[in-house]
Amino acid sequence: MNAMIKPIKIAIVLASLITPSLIYGQSTAEKEVAAAVESLRKAMVDADKAALENLAAKELSYGHSGGKVEDKATFMEVLTSGKSDFVSIELTDQTIALVGDNAIVRHTLTAATNDGGKAGAVKLSVLLVWQKQNKHWTLIARQAVKIP
Repeated sequence: MNAMIKPIKIAIVLASLITPSLIYGQSTAEKEVAAAVESLRKAMVDADKAALENLAAKELSYGHSGGKVEDKATFMEVLTSGKSDFVSIELTDQTIALVGDNAIVRHTLTAATNDGGKAGAVKLSVLLVWQKQNKHWTLIARQAVKIP
């Protein structure tokens, strides 16, 4: 009987190390990153220049599914001018991985667009890289690919 107790104790200890994140959900940092992602989604739909300015790093590298890469100034100008107009954005299948002061976010983006007055729709797989700067999460990179 004593030989059975040791493996059971080991299993209990291992389970206690693994299950807190499953039981309690996201960590505080993951919740902060998720909130930053949601703020970005809303700012893109609203073309909110002040919010975009606050969320994006000055070094932003913003990659589109068609291969075009924009810096922060271009990203903001395209959204706020209406050249790129998101009528709605839905994010699904989101994952967040924390790596030091960085966060890697992946999700599926489904959106209705009205670019240059032309209605459209997109479905993309998106990678976002966030970095904690001055106590808040800042977008430093984004890359999208089309989902067939």
